[in-house]
Amino acid sequence: MDFDPDDISTNPATDPSFQEVVASRLSRRGVLAGGVAVAAGFFTSAITGPAPTYASPPRNGRSTAKAAALLGYQPIPLGYGDEIVVPVGYSATAFLPWGTPILGSYPAFVPGGNTAAQQEQQVGMHHDGMHFFPLRNGPRGSIHGLLVLNHEYTDEALLQTGTTTLPPLESWTAEMVRKSQAAHGVAVVEIQKSGTGEWEVVRSSLNRRITANTPASFSGPAVGHRLVQTSRDPQGIRPVGTINNCAHGYTPWGTYLTCEENFNGYFRVDPGPYTAEQTALISRYGVGGDRQRWATNDPRFVVTAEEPNEPNRFGWVVEIDPFDPSSTPVKRTALGRVKHESAHVHVTKGGRVVVYTGDDQVNEYMYKFVSAGNWHSYRAGRSPLDDGTLYVARFNDDGSGEWLPLMHGTGPLTEANGFADQGDVLVKTRLAATALGATPMDRPEWVSVDPNTGMVYLNLTNNTSTAKQESAANPRKPNNWGHIVRWAESGDNHAATSFAWDLFVIAGQGRSSGDGSTIADEDAFGSPDGLWIDPDGRVWIQTDGTQPMGANDQMLAANPYVTDEAGVPEIRRFFTGVVACEVTGVITTPDQATMFVNIQHPGEGEPSTWPHNDGFAIPRSATVIVTKDDGGIIGS
Repeated sequence: MDFDPDDISTNPATDPSFQEVVASRLSRRGVLAGGVAVAAGFFTSAITGPAPTYASPPRNGRSTAKAAALLGYQPIPLGYGDEIVVPVGYSATAFLPWGTPILGSYPAFVPGGNTAAQQEQQVGMHHDGMHFFPLRNGPRGSIHGLLVLNHEYTDEALLQTGTTTLPPLESWTAEMVRKSQAAHGVAVVEIQKSGTGEWEVVRSSLNRRITANTPASFSGPAVGHRLVQTSRDPQGIRPVGTINNCAHGYTPWGTYLTCEENFNGYFRVDPGPYTAEQTALISRYGVGGDRQRWATNDPRFVVTAEEPNEPNRFGWVVEIDPFDPSSTPVKRTALGRVKHESAHVHVTKGGRVVVYTGDDQVNEYMYKFVSAGNWHSYRAGRSPLDDGTLYVARFNDDGSGEWLPLMHGTGPLTEANGFADQGDVLVKTRLAATALGATPMDRPEWVSVDPNTGMVYLNLTNNTSTAKQESAANPRKPNNWGHIVRWAESGDNHAATSFAWDLFVIAGQGRSSGDGSTIADEDAFGSPDGLWIDPDGRVWIQTDGTQPMGANDQMLAANPYVTDEAGVPEIRRFFTGVVACEVTGVITTPDQATMFVNIQHPGEGEPSTWPHNDGFAIPRSATVIVTKDDGGIIGS
């Protein structure tokens, strides 16, 4: 899209931004010149001294020499065409494009011609985060499983007409709205590798579509809260649907976490005598716009002074059991209500569940949830995701950081300041985080934890908001290209309330360009978004937005265990997307021999017929299957 509403800040906070914090830090030590001091899997309190050639060896016992050889492929150049490109020795095949029939009567895809009921039986639009759940133990688990994937939003012209022509607003019907709602949400698809080595859809009772109209439930402190009650659900316990599903997570008990991101733009806000509280919620979350035109025929998406709470029923992390198609998706309110991007789950040595999640808008915050106890003790009926503490991050300019508890009665989170109870704190998470003095950041996106060192990585896409012009650079002003920050929790304990942070890379056109980037020119990239660290420690970086020299979006791999003289990790470009797409969502099978990567909105605003092999002339979001020709581990 030419205009991205996430570049507009809705945060009125005047606390030091992450740009100012970094600027202060870099002014004392130069961009990464001091390197990253790593010991026993966590940063030391004082980050000084020359950059190491190698970071500490992984905890799994792998030798430093083996860690240094993680990236075994030859990097590829920037991409500009309408084809997926991967390194020599690899193959890439499109799979599960929008409209693929997966259940019910298995209706064939007809561009612009499918009904809403048919779309509910097909793969949705604009693929995003995903996870592969094996259905077998051992090696067979890598050739047979459930692929669960998000469908973030829709291109209404392609969806409704099969062309780039958008129907006029006055022609919108209830059927069109329901069709759009059916193309949102989540797909659960059983897939297996055939005898010929090709992956195929299994006509399985496990296949499922969860859409904007699927019944769900609330759990946690905000269940039944006055701010989630509506005339259709006066008890505030039965929300309907999940929308703008972006990024994901998965739990050790085998469930999928989907994140409701830009839910705010699906509503129309009518004039009315709103209360101060209602006005604050509408403003702080940027509610309004009716981007998909649902308000034309679905009153649920019309906000009025008499019916103001429907937006508060979105913006949650939603838990789905992919193995039980009759189960009800659950919105876990203890994880807070923001424009969630990522819900990365990490389990502490003591069995406590930690969920890291960013709020994807400029000048918003980084959060983590820590369960109250060992997750094994909860499985008798309660969820560890309902009982615990939500924190928001403050990054200090000396490289230290704090997790501030979002708990009613803590500091300013009192009734006198508009937080009457814990439900208020969670529905108003953004306002509560601002009140605590959290650090505004440059669009916090996906989070991942290195399973070998315990280091936490966070992609910060960019910040070109005019509001940012008033703050110092991070490390640039404006931050057109984005960067990646990482930290280690104190004592190597992810439930800790303090951490030590540093910059991993500063993205851009390359260090010789003068734009402040720290990466080598040949590794140039911008707008880091998707992020995943594989079992060996490769940091897979996906992009969404402005790329150097107008190139297509891409995916690169970084080796965090090897750095150059400037302390910058080894990076190699692995995958380039097609024209005007976003590269998002990545996971492998357990044996790491098959990688799944999603392509979202190919050809958005530009001519494209990708994936080319489907017999249709319109572009379709799809999953890409990447394999190594010798059957080896992806990236090796």
